[in-house]
Amino acid sequence: MGTHESAENYLETILLLSQDGNQVRSIDIVNELDYSKPSVSVAMKHLRENGHIEIDNDGYIILTEKGRKIAESMYERHMLISDWLIFLGVDKKTAINDACKMEHDISEQSFTAIQKHIQNFRR
Repeated sequence: MGTHESAENYLETILLLSQDGNQVRSIDIVNELDYSKPSVSVAMKHLRENGHIEIDNDGYIILTEKGRKIAESMYERHMLISDWLIFLGVDKKTAINDACKMEHDISEQSFTAIQKHIQNFRR
């Protein structure tokens, strides 16, 4: 994917916060992730410079097509992996925490294999 785990986390958070048409500002990310304002500010600068987000004149953060693609991929991985772990008997809290870690490091090949396995199982 070519992005760092922290960038992927920020993009996924922006996606989740913007669901239902909500507008997102840096302070929303600060509150959601419990990070410092300066850390989020620096991260938003990097995301903007790399073409993942745009920030309008009112300070609202908008995912670019490139940023949205990454965010949606991370969210899809997170949901599938956490659901899979829960199905395997892992408690929900642990499954969600583990999925957060795994979603960034799992190869595309392994993720696709898990996806296919789950699809075949559901049939």
